[in-house]
Amino acid sequence: MQTPVSAEEKRKFLRWFLDHYQLKKRESVWILNYLLNHQSILKHVHFVRDVKYCPRGILMTTHCSGDTPFRFYKDHLVTTDAEKSFHDIRLNPEEPLYLQLNFKKSHQNAYYVSVMEENPFKPDSQDITEKDRLTAVRLLEDSLFAFQKNRLLSEIDRALDDMDRKRFDKLVRKLHQLEESYVDQPGLQKQ
Repeated sequence: MQTPVSAEEKRKFLRWFLDHYQLKKRESVWILNYLLNHQSILKHVHFVRDVKYCPRGILMTTHCSGDTPFRFYKDHLVTTDAEKSFHDIRLNPEEPLYLQLNFKKSHQNAYYVSVMEENPFKPDSQDITEKDRLTAVRLLEDSLFAFQKNRLLSEIDRALDDMDRKRFDKLVRKLHQLEESYVDQPGLQKQ
């Protein structure tokens, strides 16, 4: 279980952040300053990654990052209008607000990491394991093999129907090559 981050820790971090980084949208600075000056709202702010999954969140980006300058997420709506997010913060001061700050090497910044919290809305499926990747590759290879084999078998049937011995022999050789190359791949089974 993660220890909650105090409003004072968040305030110190935001002060440091505003002193060290320049945001792409000036409205982002206004919003952060508003949060700094309203401790009661700041206690409902949570710094997370992947804010797009949160019911109410803001993404802000500095000039040193190539990411989108600003996004406000509210339920299933997304806007780049910072004034709408500011209005929403003022109208709903006790509603949780999730904040993602994009800046150079943010994942390596100890100060930012110290105020980060686990995103409770991020789907587990976002974390793809090596096993999942290998399973997907195998499924793709199996599907491709089955498609190519069925296509060749259909063409072989047509060659038999047409009594075209030369074409039949050529297609049978292709089928054998396909089956041999499929068996040679590590982790794959011949169907």
